[in-house]
Amino acid sequence: MHRLHARIERAFPEQRLFLRSDVETRYVRLSPVAQVVALGGSAIVIGWAIVASAILMMDSLGAGNFREQAQREKRLYEERLNTLAAERDMRAEEAREAHDRFSLALTEVSAMQARLLAAEERRKELESGLTALRATLRNAIAERDTKQKLVAELSASIAETASAAPPEVSQIDELSKTVDYLADALSNTAEDRDEMSGTTVQVLAQLEEMELERDLIEERNDRIFQQLEEAVAVSLEPLDEMFSAAGLPADSIIETVRRGYSGQGGPLTPLMLTTKGEEPDPESLRANEILTRLDTLNLYRIAVQKTPFAEPVKGTFRYTSGFGPRWGRMHEGSDFAGPHGMPIYSTADGVVTHAGWQGGYGRLVKIKHDFGIETRYAHLSRIRVKVGDRVSRGERIGDMGNSGRSTGTHLHYEVRISGEAVNPMKYIKAAKDVF
Repeated sequence: MHRLHARIERAFPEQRLFLRSDVETRYVRLSPVAQVVALGGSAIVIGWAIVASAILMMDSLGAGNFREQAQREKRLYEERLNTLAAERDMRAEEAREAHDRFSLALTEVSAMQARLLAAEERRKELESGLTALRATLRNAIAERDTKQKLVAELSASIAETASAAPPEVSQIDELSKTVDYLADALSNTAEDRDEMSGTTVQVLAQLEEMELERDLIEERNDRIFQQLEEAVAVSLEPLDEMFSAAGLPADSIIETVRRGYSGQGGPLTPLMLTTKGEEPDPESLRANEILTRLDTLNLYRIAVQKTPFAEPVKGTFRYTSGFGPRWGRMHEGSDFAGPHGMPIYSTADGVVTHAGWQGGYGRLVKIKHDFGIETRYAHLSRIRVKVGDRVSRGERIGDMGNSGRSTGTHLHYEVRISGEAVNPMKYIKAAKDVF
């Protein structure tokens, strides 16, 4: 300690600080130890200031980088949202256009069906006219043959009279009267024959004209049949693919609707183009086949309204979680995130079986649909229906919220078949290609 003190005194000799005033002079003695302490304290303060400034500068630079990175991520997120919104709007526009095309096809099919029925009525009228003309022609030909036979008999009678022996004077007047009667009858018969010949020519001309018109009508009917068949095929094919993509038995569902399960049925019935008990002609079979497919198309329309192919939300939203395992548990639906209070819509026609609070679901709406299908809408902020209400596809049933076991405002949407949860996106994606 003595040596350390000596070294300190050599390095920092004692200093005196003089303080002079108007009346006196004073001094303060600065010992070597005090100088060392003051210098160390100053060094510590200066070092602390340097380190603190460096830390503040680094933190400022780091915060700037974080802010820039957050802004970049925000811009990227907004661009992605805008892209998704544009794609959704494009899909919605395509769906509207497809629906318009579908409605236009149905309108054209109905108009073609009306024209087909009118053409069929016209064809039946022409066939009736042809039958009447043929009967008239047969009667005219028979009457002509009768007249010609009568003319031949009269001619033979006149010839026999002329070649007979000269009659007596008393018979000449009678023979003369007979000849005059026969001549008049022959003249009338010739006139009737000429008239019947003209009538026959007219009937034959009318018959030929009506056969030509019938051929034109049959050709036009064939074109109408082709257009109807193409329109029905174009309309049915995407519907078949939609039900197949959703994993639904289309034939079974259509048969259920046809049996009147929904209280409705197809309005189209097969045509009866003959009442004579004869075998149906090819046109009748073709028309009945088209009507059968049109009936199937109408049944498809009814089935689509009762199947959850629609989206439960509209407007700006995002998918946040899909169907499948999540955090070690099965997530039995799809989540749609959006603003608080966003409208929630029924995805198909059905009956409300639950409308209230249920555990982790929070405010929950359950809707029972046909074909053993049920949909669930969870975490709502408000419920707009009650148990027993019949709702239609696209009808508002509640508002998006954050009730129950939820980490943010969103809709948890489920589809169940016979009580078993299935992926709701199968139905939504299948419908996007059609509507």
